Parts: sequence; C-alpha cells; structure tokens
Amino acid sequence: MSRELRKTAVSNYRKKPRKKKYKFKYKEKAVEREAVAVKRHQCDFTLLTAIILLSFVGIVMITSSSYYYSYNKFADSLHFFKRQLMWLMVGFGVMFFMMNFNYKLLKRFALPLYVMSNFFLVLVLLIGKEINGAKRWIEIVGPLGFQPSELAKVATMIFMAFYLSKNYKQVKSWNFLLKSLVLIGIPILLIAIENLSTAIVVMSIGMALIFLSGVPLRRIVAMFVPVAGLGAFFLLLPLLNIPGLSKMAEDLMYRIDRIQIWFNPWSDPLGGGFQTIQSLYAVGSGGLFGVGLGQSMQKRGFIPEAHNDIIFSIICEELGLFGAAIVLMLFLILIWRGIKVSMNAPDLCSSLMAAGAVTQVAVQVIINVAVNTNTIPVTGMPLPFISYGGSSLLFLMISMGILLNISRYSKE
Repeated sequence: MSRELRKTAVSNYRKKPRKKKYKFKYKEKAVEREAVAVKRHQCDFTLLTAIILLSFVGIVMITSSSYYYSYNKFADSLHFFKRQLMWLMVGFGVMFFMMNFNYKLLKRFALPLYVMSNFFLVLVLLIGKEINGAKRWIEIVGPLGFQPSELAKVATMIFMAFYLSKNYKQVKSWNFLLKSLVLIGIPILLIAIENLSTAIVVMSIGMALIFLSGVPLRRIVAMFVPVAGLGAFFLLLPLLNIPGLSKMAEDLMYRIDRIQIWFNPWSDPLGGGFQTIQSLYAVGSGGLFGVGLGQSMQKRGFIPEAHNDIIFSIICEELGLFGAAIVLMLFLILIWRGIKVSMNAPDLCSSLMAAGAVTQVAVQVIINVAVNTNTIPVTGMPLPFISYGGSSLLFLMISMGILLNISRYSKE
C-alpha cells in the first residue's frame, strides 16, 4: 500500500507545472544572455566600408562638379566642398552614435517620430521656404534648415516596422491592410503635394515593409486597384475646369509636359529638354574610362547645378563606364549586405527596419540613375551619399546607423 501511495505522490509531483515553468524561464534567460552576447559583436564591416567609400566618392565628385559653379556664384571654388564636408562629419558622428545606440529603444519613439514628421510636413506647406517653385524647406537659423520629407523617410520606416511587428498576427486581415495603407498614405499625400519623387520613396518603403511583414501579395495588388482609380480621378479632376482647381491643373500640365519631354527631349532643346540632353551628352562622352577627373565640359554651365541630382552623369563623363560601374557596384554591395542584415535580424521589428533602410537607398539609386539616363521622366532625386545636400545626407546616415546597429545583433 505504501508503494502505491509513493507512486501516486511521485506521479502527482510530476504533473505539477513547476519544472516546465522553471525550464521555460531558464530558456528565456538563456536567450537574453545570447542576445547580450550577440550585441557585443562587431558591426558588418563590409557594409561600413561601402558607406565610407561612397561618402568619399561623394566628396570628390561634389568638389569636381561644383568648383566652376561655386567660383562664378560665390567666388570660392570650394564653397560646396566645405559645406558638404561639414555635413559629412556631422553625419558620421550621428551614424556612429546610432550604431552604438540600443535600437530597441526606438520603439518608444516610433509614434512620436511619426506624428512629429507629419506635423512638419504640414508646417512646411504653410511656412516653408519656396525654392524653384516648391516649398520643401523649413529654415531654422539663417541658411540652416532641413527638409521634413527626409525626416519622414526615417520616421515612417521606424513607425511602420514597430506597428507591423506589433500586429503581425493580423497580417491576413483586410482591416489590418487598410489601416497600414492609411498610415503610410498620410505622409505620402503630404509629401506628394510638393515633391512627387520623395513621395515615391516613402511609398516604396511602406509597401516593402507591408509585404515583408507577411501580408499576401494578392491583397496588396487588389487594394491598389481602387487606389489607382482614385489617383486617376484626381489627375483628371483639374481638366474639368472646376473653380478653385487652377493650381492642380497647372501641376497636372507640368507633369504631362515632363512626360512628353521624356519621349523626345529634342522637341524643346532649350527648355524642358535642356537638362536631359546635356545629361545624355555627359554620359555618352565619357566612354570607357572617362575624360578625367575634373575635366568635364558639361558642368561648365551646360548642366545647371551639376553637383545635385544630375551628378551621376558627371561621374560617367569624368570616370567613364568603368568608374560608374564601380560606384554602382558599391551600391550593390551595400544593398546586398543590408539584405543579409535584414534576413539575419533577431526579431521582426529590427528585420523590417533594416529592410526599410535598404529600400530607401535602392529606390533612390534606381530613380537617380534612371533620370540621368532618361529611362524615366525627369524628377528630382539625390544620389545617396554622393549628391550635394546636408539634410538628405544627415537623415540617410541615421538610417545607415540603425542598419549597422542591427547588424551587431545578427544571428550569423
């Protein structure tokens, strides 16, 4: 009888969940210790090297492409070089800070960043400084300012990664997809009013994260049909001559003219097609090895502000096909390593943030190179790390710092 009681007591003890709880907690602690150990790993050295080399190429090409324009306008051939070097030093400082900052704390700032970026996007439409017919800048002190659309890229990336990872169990819900599209649609619409190309970048980041979070592709495509129909309606609305829509009609005709110029730049060689023609001349005259660093002819008044969005054509002219291929190879290495970081990230949120940073660089490179070679209609889009621009470089370095930070948690 005592033997049977002892067996019953032993079996009852085994049924108690204390051991399972203990094992579960032990596993949790082991995972935490493993995460801490991974955090001590070095960042992706190949990724960091690609960023540094592209930044170096940017400084060299900005100096080469701007010294003629800088001397004529500011009587200082190194005007843009000095300013870009200052922003690059600040950018590297911010990048290394974000690289060593605990990226998991970004979850706390995801919603405030998203709200703040949308606030600035509204503010720039009201009090923004108008440059070349578009309000894209908010001045802070004197010449210092920033573009809220650049902040929106980083804020949307962080917020959408947090939101999608938090609600990942609802990815197959139509309601979830609709909410996600509304959240990315708000900054896209606010940016598209003055800057369509940047709106495309933000849209690409948002849609990439929605797809990678697990939303079925067929649902995304199905949702795009009514969205495209609504967009077509707004494009055709100005043609109805409704009072109060004159500004929209002007914008529409301006974009239609750009598409016509894209098909045949030589139809208006001294107007809308001038920049495209001069860019193609620069790309074609470079040959295999280029005319030599600093020897470009197109930057001497033929291409206006060659150090900005059209700088890739100067690279092709001065460094040739060989030099342009090296630059594109550096971008491919950066994108490849970024994808690896995203695939080996420790959790869904960090994986989506890494994917967002890579998408930002990839889309901007594609658009810039396509514009310089007249593959798509002309639109303003800086070449990452290389085109002149302080705020664009600063926020890009923030994204790269987050990407490098996540690489330290890699599972490999």
